[in-house]
Amino acid sequence: MSHKPKPPIPEPSIRVVMMPRDTNAEGTIFGGVILSLIDQAAYVEAVRQTHHRYVTVSMREVVFHQPVFVGDVLSLYCDTIRVGRTSLTIRVRVCARRRTDPDQDIKVTEAEVVFVSVDDSGKPVPVFDN
Repeated sequence: MSHKPKPPIPEPSIRVVMMPRDTNAEGTIFGGVILSLIDQAAYVEAVRQTHHRYVTVSMREVVFHQPVFVGDVLSLYCDTIRVGRTSLTIRVRVCARRRTDPDQDIKVTEAEVVFVSVDDSGKPVPVFDN
């Protein structure tokens, strides 16, 4: 039996202000910080679909379109694009609101995250009980 994912929601999975502690030597936010936020936002979307323990299997198609700066407010929007037997694939879009232009959202990064649903011993289990 195949399950359709719940439709995307218009509000972000998470929203965060970027701080000076997250900058690299160039004065922009480390890519690894953005990756961590993507992983967290995708997890929020995964448990919205069905509450399980999930582990991240991969991040695919990560594209950094624009730099992120201190003071940017990032909004991470997610939608589930594939439900497998034990896995979920989630698309994450990261938008920044800059202090210099607070009325415009700028797409700065996007990625696909694949999670596997696991039991307490770490073995894959079905995402949806049939």
